[in-house]
Amino acid sequence: MATSAFDKRALHLQKRAALIQAIRQWGEHSHETMTLLKSTSNLFRHRQSHARRIDVRAFNEVLWIDPQNETAEVEGMTTYETLVSETLRYGYLPAVVPELKTITVGGALAGVGIESSSFRYGLVHETILQFDVVLADGAVQTCRPDNEHRDLFYAFPNSYGTLGYAIKITVKLIPCKKYIQLTYQHFTNAEDFFKRIEQLCLNNNTTAPLAYVDAVIFADNHQVIITGEWADDVPKVSNYRFMHIYYQAIKTKTHDYLTTEDYIWRWDSDWFWCSKVFHLQNPILRCLIGKWMLKSKVYSWLMRLSERNKIIRWWVNLGPKKESVIQDVAIPIHRALDYLRFFQNTINILPIWICPVRPASERPFDLFRMTPGTLYINFGFWDSVASEHEEGYYNRLIEKKVAELGGNKSLYSNVFYTEEEFWKIYDKPLYKALKQKYDPQNKLNTIDKKCTEK
Repeated sequence: MATSAFDKRALHLQKRAALIQAIRQWGEHSHETMTLLKSTSNLFRHRQSHARRIDVRAFNEVLWIDPQNETAEVEGMTTYETLVSETLRYGYLPAVVPELKTITVGGALAGVGIESSSFRYGLVHETILQFDVVLADGAVQTCRPDNEHRDLFYAFPNSYGTLGYAIKITVKLIPCKKYIQLTYQHFTNAEDFFKRIEQLCLNNNTTAPLAYVDAVIFADNHQVIITGEWADDVPKVSNYRFMHIYYQAIKTKTHDYLTTEDYIWRWDSDWFWCSKVFHLQNPILRCLIGKWMLKSKVYSWLMRLSERNKIIRWWVNLGPKKESVIQDVAIPIHRALDYLRFFQNTINILPIWICPVRPASERPFDLFRMTPGTLYINFGFWDSVASEHEEGYYNRLIEKKVAELGGNKSLYSNVFYTEEEFWKIYDKPLYKALKQKYDPQNKLNTIDKKCTEK
């Protein structure tokens, strides 16, 4: 028998009470910092942590879908795979669905989540209407843009659990159809490519036909813009869940059709294109074990295993000495070509995922500030480069260029800023005031230490 929304909410309150008790009991007897024990993580920062782990794995339920108000109420550790599966039953999707199934709603709120609807709806945190935060002393505060905790509402995104943990979240939904019709526009010139992206985004920013826009740069002379439109019926449906690899298919296609669910998870089967790191684009290996391995959850597990297992690490890191360059950076559209030229001349990782994003909020979010009304281009690149330099050499070049061009860098991966450089980017007085208000005993780590310490 299915559990009712009433029962789920009642169970949520029981779990909340148990969590508050655990935090308070721990706080009375410990001077350690606190962090989360959870089932999934999409962080790419590898460091030793001696913080006390508070178990929040049970906070993984969709509590209520409200089609009339186009919202969903979910717990913080709910994965987007779980949420999408539930909302599709009602003919809805979250307004922005990050590209990997294992990303949690709370993680996308505390970090930075983006996808191909972001040109219209902004980043994930701009589609969150309110959330309940459990603080380091066990108190729970409801944060909205119009209540007494609006300071925390606007500072929570990109705080990465250093101000508290979101345990219940209200997500904006949008109506959807059964299929998505895709068009692939091919370019041989990067300048024309970025101009076309800007035109498409500005012309379809509100309620025009295009629902989704992203792109891939394959080479200096080959870029592909991917646009998606809702459809009730399509002549055929493609499948990229097993032997067919999505990013390879779009190199030559001009049109395509996917179910809405398959579109949402089109990048998950190959972790965009990073399945090649584990040799799972080899047809024989893919055929033999791919059906069970082709998912972001497995890749993430293998990545973490490689940090502890010499054999897996050898398998992944065959070849010369390398530096891992795993980043997402957002650059204002008028400087996107400058960034691409720098990247091609310095790093030259290919392919590059391109995702346009336009802030939907008139009020900037304090720890990930973007200029309202400005279109940004997110560059996603996840690979390694041969290097004889000191650790972080290429990542530091990227960080410097992003700052120079007025862009932002996501903090889910390794950060090489010095403390001084970090606080030139982020508002230290504001952050310290928030810590004093919401975590006065410093039971949670600070954002600079959490993101920069190895």
